[in-house]
Amino acid sequence: MQGSTRELPWGGMPRVMQEDSTRLFVALWPDPPLQRRLRSERDAWHWPPGARPVADASLHLTLHFLGAFARQRVAVLESALAAQPVTTTTLRASGREIWRGGIAVLLFTTEPALSALHGKLGAALAALDVALDPRPFSPHVTLARRARGAVPPGEPADLAWRARGFALVESGRGGAYRVLRVFGDG
Repeated sequence: MQGSTRELPWGGMPRVMQEDSTRLFVALWPDPPLQRRLRSERDAWHWPPGARPVADASLHLTLHFLGAFARQRVAVLESALAAQPVTTTTLRASGREIWRGGIAVLLFTTEPALSALHGKLGAALAALDVALDPRPFSPHVTLARRARGAVPPGEPADLAWRARGFALVESGRGGAYRVLRVFGDG
């Protein structure tokens, strides 16, 4: 099998992306009304030349990035995720930042139910030998890349997200995402 290496987002050892692998992550996926509100938030920023705003259909909140995952194990992964209880939580936008590397984000509060879901999903993933990001969980939606010098709107972010589930998502070529399965009510 031919493979290509990629660097982990947190600077860990590279993994080999095999032809029979896919790149996956687990996320809160917005319904259409919330997606429109996230789009409005993104569009209210003043982006510098060269900034790459995230496409409307790709706005989401990542819970866990899995990276390369064997396609033949996706069904086992789905079963493990389906076994996790889903509780409804309301997240509130809590600020805007530009992170290292020029990543513009909308931050959300860390609600106890969201932290519990993140922890349960992490335990299920670890049981499948998925390497987890060791950094503390920071709930956010990425609005743009290459955004160093961007100017956020002047008024505070006023956005609430009623999350009633999560999704398993495939990251395809060119940054296109495909929701493979939704757990809970989305």
